[in-house]
Amino acid sequence: FLETAAYFCMKPKMGEKEVSPHSFFSIWHEFSSDFKDFWKKENKLILQERVKEAEEVCRQKKGKSLYNIRPKHDSGIVSKNCSHT
Repeated sequence: FLETAAYFCMKPKMGEKEVSPHSFFSIWHEFSSDFKDFWKKENKLILQERVKEAEEVCRQKKGKSLYNIRPKHDSGIVSKNCSHT
């Protein structure tokens, strides 16, 4: 435990000889709570961005027709009969 506290550069409070687990974990609890809240907010933003991107892709695909409409060519029987008369 003391090695871990030293790794995070924790110093004992005034009047204490060593870093107590209570002081270490109270700081760690605050950090982890803040980190968890930030993580949730960040994930929510990322999810919203992905939803917007997916909606945009759907709008673009709906805008494009799935088939091509070609102009009608006058090459059928009716067109041949009409052009001779």
